[in-house]
Amino acid sequence: MKKNFLCEISYILGLVLLAIGTALMTKANFGVSMIVAPAYILHLKVSEFLPWFSFGVAEYAIQALLLVATVAVVGKFKWYYLFSFVTAILYGLALDGVIVVLDLVVWEHLALRIGAFAVGLLLCTTAIALLINTYLAPEVYELFVKELSAKRGVSFGRVKIVYDVTSLLVAVAMTVVFFGWWPLHGIGIGTVVTAILNGWLIAGISKWLNKKFNFVDGLPLRKYFS
Repeated sequence: MKKNFLCEISYILGLVLLAIGTALMTKANFGVSMIVAPAYILHLKVSEFLPWFSFGVAEYAIQALLLVATVAVVGKFKWYYLFSFVTAILYGLALDGVIVVLDLVVWEHLALRIGAFAVGLLLCTTAIALLINTYLAPEVYELFVKELSAKRGVSFGRVKIVYDVTSLLVAVAMTVVFFGWWPLHGIGIGTVVTAILNGWLIAGISKWLNKKFNFVDGLPLRKYFS
């Protein structure tokens, strides 16, 4: 028999796991996912002269620009878009907090780095599967894909693929402009592995969660996020 799982708890747990997973993958230094790569590269460059410009700050700076692009694509502003930016800020703050803790660890051993990457990837995909099952506004990355898909009448999956590839190309261009052709900062074998496994893992974990739980609303707020 399925157990009830509150959507609001799913949202909070998803954000926390996403922050921990992203931080672990960053510390593994095999390359971050193509989605966060532009923000990570921006952080690496800007923090050279603005030390306070953390990975988390870069995340919600990028997502602020993407929110403007979302409004431009849709042609109007919807108030719940702001909650997507709130989600981005909460995630960014959590990410920076986890990174501070992980900075206490020495990340020189290959086995430790491989383990961190594997756990980080599993946590990130689990987090996304949890966030899929909540009505609360996602990060602006997902919001942009969702709104563009609806506006253009193209399937979410196709738009997501185009967005992911575009994000990767932007990240490559940024690292080349900022740091030169080699090495590619923030992009590596881990980026490729993430691109291959992400969709499969998210689908599998989401399927398992929906077999075990009924995601139910704990608060009467769903109507405000549609």
